Amino acid sequence: MTTSPNASLAHEDELGHRTIPVDYSVPGESGRHATPRMNDVERTGRSYAASWRSWAGAMLAATLAMAAPQAHAQLRVDISGVGATQYPIAIADFTGDAQGNSVAEIIRADLSRSGQFRLINATGANLGVESEIASEQWNARGADYLAYGTVTQTGGQYNISYRLVDNVRRTQLDAVAFAGSERELRRLSHRIADRIYEKITGVRGVFSTRLAYVLQAGDSYELQIADADGQNPQVMLRSKHSIISPSWSPDGKQLAYVSFELGKPVVYVQTLGTGQRTPVANFKGNNSAPAWSPDGNQLAVVLSRDGISQIYTMNVDGSGLRRVMRSPLIDTEPQYTPDGGSLIFTSDRGGSPQIYRVPVSGGDAQRITFEGSYNISPALSPDGNKLVYVTRRNGAFRLGLQDMAGSSEQLLTAGPDDESPSFAPNGMQILYSSVQDGRSVLAVTSVDGRVRQTLSALNGKVREPVWGPFTD
Repeated sequence: MTTSPNASLAHEDELGHRTIPVDYSVPGESGRHATPRMNDVERTGRSYAASWRSWAGAMLAATLAMAAPQAHAQLRVDISGVGATQYPIAIADFTGDAQGNSVAEIIRADLSRSGQFRLINATGANLGVESEIASEQWNARGADYLAYGTVTQTGGQYNISYRLVDNVRRTQLDAVAFAGSERELRRLSHRIADRIYEKITGVRGVFSTRLAYVLQAGDSYELQIADADGQNPQVMLRSKHSIISPSWSPDGKQLAYVSFELGKPVVYVQTLGTGQRTPVANFKGNNSAPAWSPDGNQLAVVLSRDGISQIYTMNVDGSGLRRVMRSPLIDTEPQYTPDGGSLIFTSDRGGSPQIYRVPVSGGDAQRITFEGSYNISPALSPDGNKLVYVTRRNGAFRLGLQDMAGSSEQLLTAGPDDESPSFAPNGMQILYSSVQDGRSVLAVTSVDGRVRQTLSALNGKVREPVWGPFTD
């Protein structure tokens, strides 16, 4: 397909994915994005969109493409910047079993990665739950807080008991015990880090949550989930065809996504525990951009069944299809507001791509973004108060942040090619995909833009990220 430099969204192919496949050039702008913008995933998807495969052949292909959850190369994490406030804390090596050192290291890495904690050296300090704690000495070393604990193992079952003390006030802030197998030690360590984070900052930690993303290596695509630190990756689906737009169910037990294995974009829902997957939107034309309602009972999707990409809602099993509104131009990238009463979405109905809000029941759409001429890929914070999106400034695609109440825009990243923002479930960080030094990576920024992480694969491109919900 060829397009003019000033082609609008309505005149382009109507996939309606979360990453808009074309560029909306503004008069006077030039550069590499003055022509249609299309990444490898969309290019692959378009080549399939013209034809159907037989149902039996497609099901066989899907079966062969399915992969049982399995370990994969983990993501490497690099951190830069610090938070405006850093809490000085010492994490002593846990006593008891040899795994105690590993537990302490995971906790340290989690807290350090947040940028909100300054680790005080605790080398040589092996402290168990029965140890006498000299808070005044730790305070003199600069540690306002101290975490320590004991790990024991009996018959393959591990028990972790931990304590958190405030060395300034000489009080104990937390005391809890967890039990699990050796495979669960990393998850339990993340849970302890979550508790420390919440006890000190007052905000729930996200270290035990998960990420979903697509890894592309050559002509192979993998839908993966991993811990929030990029460790413990699992392959949920492997395919020779593009996979885009993963979306977590509110309970974290399912993923909706778009696969091109049938020769066109089709929306699937997959149960993570069993691997069972079901096509829920396979209508005439393109089916794309799934988003879950807060109660987990419905999906918002983008369909071109009537000739142009429009937003619909449906039950999770594909029944109850309903068109939200009618527009002469493309509406795409729907996201529910946390109260479930409205949708935010991207549209070029005003002449350039901007972000709008409309009641789920239908009605008039209200424009939300006014800074700049190109704003796409909206995501709301869990409390619904902040909006993050991709904006184009001077040829660079960057993340912008604004209050839903209408405050001025804050640019969080420098680009040049940042995409697919997704809030952490506590609203304190934003996950996105980025191109850095010519490599496609996942990145995380704090909502104030001060702390950044990069999660990169040793081989392949990582993209289409989405942060999973709290699950306990």
